[in-house]
Amino acid sequence: MTDATQIPVDSVSAEALERQGLTYRLVDTSSEDDANAFIRADARGFLDAEPADDVLAVDRAGIAERRNIGVFPADAARGALPVATVNSWVTPLTVPGGEVDMWAISSVTVSGTHRRRGVARALLEGELRAAASAGVPVAGLTASEATIYGRYGFAPAVPVARMTIDTRRAGWAATAPAGRIEYVEKEALKTSLAAVHEVERTQRAGQVAGWDLRWGRMAAVAAGNPSAAKVRGVRYLDEHGKVRGVMVYTLEDVPGAFRSAMNISLLTTVTQDALTALWGFALQHDLVDKVTADLRPIDDPLPWLVTDRRGVEVVVHDHGWLRILDVPAAFGGRTYRAPLDVVLRVEDTLGFADGTWRITVPDGRASVTPSQTETADAALDVSTLSALYVGGVSAAQLRAAGRLDASAEVAASIDDAFRATSAPALGIWY
Repeated sequence: MTDATQIPVDSVSAEALERQGLTYRLVDTSSEDDANAFIRADARGFLDAEPADDVLAVDRAGIAERRNIGVFPADAARGALPVATVNSWVTPLTVPGGEVDMWAISSVTVSGTHRRRGVARALLEGELRAAASAGVPVAGLTASEATIYGRYGFAPAVPVARMTIDTRRAGWAATAPAGRIEYVEKEALKTSLAAVHEVERTQRAGQVAGWDLRWGRMAAVAAGNPSAAKVRGVRYLDEHGKVRGVMVYTLEDVPGAFRSAMNISLLTTVTQDALTALWGFALQHDLVDKVTADLRPIDDPLPWLVTDRRGVEVVVHDHGWLRILDVPAAFGGRTYRAPLDVVLRVEDTLGFADGTWRITVPDGRASVTPSQTETADAALDVSTLSALYVGGVSAAQLRAAGRLDASAEVAASIDDAFRATSAPALGIWY
């Protein structure tokens, strides 16, 4: 897998920022002062509290293997806070039938003192050019705001569901699986989270690999979880004693009621029994009237496991954003559920995916070739192409929205081929 830390900063972005008196450079994470400055600027950009020393220490270790870039005033001393940040790394992205390398982008911030100066554009386009130069076919991110990234060719390709359950109304109708649930201490919780998620992420398109600090902070054994004292964890063991699912949650008092609300931070499972058992634990928990869980697959079976599905509120929202950089590599790296022979005219103002492409699927795998002479069956921009990529967004819906210029029959054939077996999902932020 490509080591992103070995990819130099993008010269086009560096020159654009230099004309504004700004320096665009890699952050030396071996320098405690430089690493701390990057972390503090990131926290400031996301409106977080000033990180304490113990948080800085674990975050320095967390960013050490990433490609961290800061934008600085040209005269800034070493150890000065950058006015903008971004970091990236290459991770496996699960796609139907396998995995492709993805350039993961995170920590995108611009100081309030440097807004509307093209700094964010330089950061994002610089990341895309760096990824393309490294031969990575797809870039991805999770977004705090939904209106920023479409202009760079990203699209919300992996929708997820936020579930809110009124436990007294919903009730419970499912049969208890044969295994058992046990509470787990926090160090073991971290280990179980990492192990189960690493298997689960291969079972659905849209998932990416986790990392040590993600699990440490979620399990509240690494500094920086503001709810650390409230974190609890349970896991499901099947009838053979194998861990098949893990759930992390916190409880909050309902004022004046001697009742509680449960917030599930992560529910990761590798079998249907594990999912049923852990949902059952949550919805039948004593003194809990309300359960919330975000980042759930949109085909989560919970509404079919309860007595009254009207007690389960499901709100679908965007989460995983993808951006195609190399059409043949990206679309040749996944499988398809139906034959397809279609010519797509793709518009990409940054040039990476621009062109006319013939995608031929005779037997589950695609042959993708540039076409200079054939008439296109469909026209779309790279953001729309990216939305379709892992099978979580309907071509027919995009056609109805005016995002895909194609006949109804062509849109339907794309859907038949691209649709994933299970709805794509992404259970973590990155």
